[in-house]
Amino acid sequence: MIYGYIRVSTDKQTVENQRFEIKSFCKARQIEVDKWIEETISARKKLEERKFGRLMKKLKNGDIIIVSELSRLGRNLLQIMSILNDCMERNIQVLTVKEGYELGNNINSKVLAFAFGLSAEIEKNLISERTKEALARKKSEGVILGRPKGKKSDITKMKLYRHRKAISRKHEEGMTYSELSRVYKVHRITVSSFIKRLKEEEICLNRNIENQNQVIE
Repeated sequence: MIYGYIRVSTDKQTVENQRFEIKSFCKARQIEVDKWIEETISARKKLEERKFGRLMKKLKNGDIIIVSELSRLGRNLLQIMSILNDCMERNIQVLTVKEGYELGNNINSKVLAFAFGLSAEIEKNLISERTKEALARKKSEGVILGRPKGKKSDITKMKLYRHRKAISRKHEEGMTYSELSRVYKVHRITVSSFIKRLKEEEICLNRNIENQNQVIE
């Protein structure tokens, strides 16, 4: 079965250009698309959230996918390479209009895939190196990276904060961390850390009240 896949990122873009390119490509080769898959979605979305992800699951040995260009398949070179590798292993051919690639389970495709894979690895390493260099530069300029040492996160933003009174009461009544974790559907360590923070906040509050009373006296 031959599939024509078209993807645009926003509603402001049209699918007609890609459709025209694929139809012209097929006409020149005297082949016909059996089914069109169109979607308006960013390639940044997870593959399983896209129509293309569902298409990948139902493709069979010998099927063909035609796209206007490789960039329509994925968000970056690494994802595209993963898709192509999956297709080659399942004997699914990928044809691209603009680049003129014919990727299938043959030696030329595997050589091309190796070249793509090497490029992807280099790209990944370059991004990693640039990130490290940027962090090193900021550090040398005296910029404090990450959360300041010793500074705790805002307790009011913690997931269990709105249940603080009920959690404190239940824990004082003898409920264990594991039991509380099941009630609030979180890990027991999350409950343990939250209760510990509550106690710290209470101690801090009592200390401030004592200090204020001493000043008044």
